[in-house]
Amino acid sequence: MMQKSSFKTTRGDIRSLVKDAQDLFHEAAANTGDTAELLRDKGLELLDLAVAKAQDVQTAALETGKEIAATTDDYVQKNPWGAVVVSATMGLLLGLIISRK
Repeated sequence: MMQKSSFKTTRGDIRSLVKDAQDLFHEAAANTGDTAELLRDKGLELLDLAVAKAQDVQTAALETGKEIAATTDDYVQKNPWGAVVVSATMGLLLGLIISRK
């Protein structure tokens, strides 16, 4: 399971990759011929890497969500009345908060 700091690091990596790709595309626009083509290719590689990292984060988030759902389901199956009490308490507290506004 990816931790919150790992998500932040990955988000920073993605931003950095996209910025580097943008810089390469700007530099490619100022050049011509083989140099421009190489810069564009490198920029596209960086964007592909950023997309791959984003997909990895999405996959990890989905897996974490599935784990949380399974854990919650197990808890509710083992403690149905406890789940009802927790849900009712949360509903009561939320209702009190909303009615005060």
